[in-house]
Amino acid sequence: MTQPPLCPAPDMNLRAPAFEMPVGATDTHFHLFGAQDRYPLVASRDYTPPLVTPLMARALFAKLNVHRAVVIQPSVYGHDNRAQLEGAREIGIPVRAVVVLDKRVSDEEIRRLHEAGARGLRYVLAHPGGLPLSDLEWWADRLREHGWHIQFLAKGAQLVELESRIEKLGCPAVIDHMGMFRPEDGVEQPAFRAVLRLVGKGHWVKLSGAYRLSMQPPPFPDLLPYVEAFVKENPERLLWASDWPHVFVKTTMPNTTDLLDALGEWVPDARLRNRILVDNPARLYQFA
Repeated sequence: MTQPPLCPAPDMNLRAPAFEMPVGATDTHFHLFGAQDRYPLVASRDYTPPLVTPLMARALFAKLNVHRAVVIQPSVYGHDNRAQLEGAREIGIPVRAVVVLDKRVSDEEIRRLHEAGARGLRYVLAHPGGLPLSDLEWWADRLREHGWHIQFLAKGAQLVELESRIEKLGCPAVIDHMGMFRPEDGVEQPAFRAVLRLVGKGHWVKLSGAYRLSMQPPPFPDLLPYVEAFVKENPERLLWASDWPHVFVKTTMPNTTDLLDALGEWVPDARLRNRILVDNPARLYQFA
């Protein structure tokens, strides 16, 4: 069996962002990848990650002036959340987590994960091995009592199909990477309109993954009309995320500071930008 391609290491040649970061600034989406002998990868995966350690994450957040973060379970670990949860404890800033769970998990284990920082369950639809959609409403009803949300990594066409189900979920939904639409298809395209309607109805979207969507270099001006539409629709449901270390990237490895600077270009109003960086994630992820 051919091993899935090895992803390049992230660009650690970082600089401080172009705008002043507020106290409590939060990166709501990053991953850790430990040694494979300790944290084995699932065989059915699209990529093989590089080694990405808590020390590297600490250096990233120090350079970006990020004070809180949310570690996200990647598809390559299946239901084994140890690499994220154990690594998060070593970074040195408050970290929450979004995990992937087997349906047989007990309520006691969910409570234990909550104490460890977990606040959401991830549905990975854009890569193999994700949770079955047949259980979606069951999970939402179960997680509601814990104050958790469901996070979706899904392509635009998948979100169009799922919109009516997501809208009615018993817990909040968070959409990764703006919904993974094609910017060249325009703001009236069905994929973007579906995500925009969900945001308008109180669900959440991450202003992340610009380098996965855009056909242009930073600050990705082709995404500006989409961000402006999100801001107009519901600024209280927007989050920023680096998506570091940028695994499975199909283009040039991005510089993470450029991704943060893009937020400054898209949202020049400091008060609104601070809401996206501080207030919104503090509410969703229950940072004290």
